[in-house]
Amino acid sequence: MTTNPVITDYMMPGGRVHLIGIGGVSMAPLAEALLGAGLVVTGSDMAESTVTERLRGMGIAISIGHRAENVGAAQCIIRTAAAREDNPEVMAARATGIPIFERAQGWGHIMRQYKNAICIAGTHGKTSTTSMTTHILMAAGVDPTVMIGGTLPKLQAGHRVGDGDTIVLESCEYYDSFHNFFPTVAVVLNVEEDHLDYFKNLAGIQASFRKFAALVPDNGCIVANGDDPNTIDALTPLGRPLMTFGLQAGNRVRGENVVYTESNTSFDVTLDGAFYAHVTLQLPGAHNVSNALAAIAAAIFLHLPATAVVEGLADFTGAGRRFEYKGEVQGATIYDDYAHHPSELKALLDAVEPLGYDRVIVAFQPHTYTRTKAFFDEFVQELKRPDMVLMGEIFAAREQNTVGITAADLAAEIPGAVHYGTLAEMTEALRGLASPGDLILTVGAGDIYKVGEGLL
Repeated sequence: MTTNPVITDYMMPGGRVHLIGIGGVSMAPLAEALLGAGLVVTGSDMAESTVTERLRGMGIAISIGHRAENVGAAQCIIRTAAAREDNPEVMAARATGIPIFERAQGWGHIMRQYKNAICIAGTHGKTSTTSMTTHILMAAGVDPTVMIGGTLPKLQAGHRVGDGDTIVLESCEYYDSFHNFFPTVAVVLNVEEDHLDYFKNLAGIQASFRKFAALVPDNGCIVANGDDPNTIDALTPLGRPLMTFGLQAGNRVRGENVVYTESNTSFDVTLDGAFYAHVTLQLPGAHNVSNALAAIAAAIFLHLPATAVVEGLADFTGAGRRFEYKGEVQGATIYDDYAHHPSELKALLDAVEPLGYDRVIVAFQPHTYTRTKAFFDEFVQELKRPDMVLMGEIFAAREQNTVGITAADLAAEIPGAVHYGTLAEMTEALRGLASPGDLILTVGAGDIYKVGEGLL
């Protein structure tokens, strides 16, 4: 039995690896990448899906349901975060001394095979920025490998495995997951309090981001939001130059002359004060300008042509559940957004306020009890802004309600807000409200998107 196993020792061609939760959003592309590297890959998941069907078509044996015998002849295990210690396959591997690695460790191994590893981190904006970077890389003909925490319409998936020398992936701070990565380009979009069920405070979060950025080699690059004091405070102790981006003076990559036209945004980009490119986004909001500037800064470091930056961003219409247009009902326009933190909610509302709708109606589903309690006052402040608020139950995700908070508590502090016990009730209430000129936003990181889809 190996006491301190190292994942690289088990990733040789011909080695056998078993993935628990192989159908997951980041596990499936990992399986594909490992298969491409010459490993024998097996897996298990709780249910059949189009993803498991596709992986089977590649020659990967997949079992439905978690059972000890699924481990088979595997020499190591890679598990999704949902596979706890009481998972039968985890227990079987522990009993027989088979090493178990986390999903992030698997991706960390994969990215070491690439010349360029762009890891995009931040409290907010990771999915959108990773998607924008993907568009730029593909416009430049780089043929990247991609891992996104959402669906990108251009890929019709959340991932791709390319043949080029560049990988770009969303990098999450939760449980210090991104410390398992090997970035050559570390992008830090912003640093705020979140995941307070794991981190003690902002200082702990900043320390985590600082350790992540310090993983960049001397010939790499740290891309940092120069407009965010928390980011600069976290990263400047590293003693390394930062490629800063933002809208304020002093940033190396700066957005200027920003113009918002309906749901489009255009702006000039300067590099060290000199004109670089004029960019048009098919998205509203200053937060999307900031995300685009981060992607542009990474592209500049990689010496990608400005024409690819302009073309890639012009072609980007948003990632799934990031201000995603869903359709119209009774003359009302429906968008869905993943915002589940007060800062994300503020950015969303800031973006839609200038669009000229008669009413902004928000159907909001709080995400996790700890986040709702930690940012209660901030949520109240932002949710007072729309014309109407419909409040759904808290989406528990991984949690139990040990903090004594309810969605009804939140709704009670927002004038005119109505709390609904089920998504079905909320859907019918919206059907009675929807009128021409309304903007209906379904907002949250849980299953609130079903409300908009139910209306349609």
